[in-house]
Amino acid sequence: MSAITAIQNLLAAVFTTFWTPIFFAIFVAILTYALWPRNKAAFDEAARLPLREDDRP
Repeated sequence: MSAITAIQNLLAAVFTTFWTPIFFAIFVAILTYALWPRNKAAFDEAARLPLREDDRP
């Protein structure tokens, strides 16, 4: 039973060590994309989509 616990602790440490920085980098990349000035016009247009009047009967 001790070997299983040791393996579980080792795997948890490895996943925490590698996945935490990877997910943090993905988060920073998404945040940078969302706040990049070049994308402002597209996001502003998308924000106005629900409020736009349709010409459908």
